[in-house]
Amino acid sequence: MEELKVTKASVDDLAAIQRIGRQTFFETFAGSNTGADMDKYLEENFSNKKIETELETPGTAFFMAKSDDTPVGYLKLNSGKAQTELQDDTSLEIERIYVLADYHGKKVGQLLLDKALEQAVLQNKSYVWLGVWEENTKAIKFYAKNGFEAFDKHIFRLGNDEQIDIMMKKEIR
Repeated sequence: MEELKVTKASVDDLAAIQRIGRQTFFETFAGSNTGADMDKYLEENFSNKKIETELETPGTAFFMAKSDDTPVGYLKLNSGKAQTELQDDTSLEIERIYVLADYHGKKVGQLLLDKALEQAVLQNKSYVWLGVWEENTKAIKFYAKNGFEAFDKHIFRLGNDEQIDIMMKKEIR
């Protein structure tokens, strides 16, 4: 039986974060977006320099999900000024939960979400929030099942295309 575990990631995990990020984003969104927009987004957001900078940013933390020591997903959290919006000291942003397609349905996403909620409690946050593409119904259902509620919308730029994300949050205390 596979052993799943979640550990804090470091710069040593850069290649795995990049590989999982690129592969997961492409598999999830390529069918609904142009090749040019996908290429631009992947280059801008998953370059070595970009991920290394994110790994070293104060207020940002990555956690790696592993199955029998093989990286299969990751979580990216932002707090304080590292948050992409809000930047409320009482909130924690889940910027990414990415899981390889072969591990969907195996509780990896749930483990990563649970780690985010655990971190929110440890950091004494009032709520956790995230943005999810309005057309990603699978993810919206997952977050709703876990107690997240929609509270706003914002623009997410994928390449040159402006898309609408639903902002969802879950109260912690």
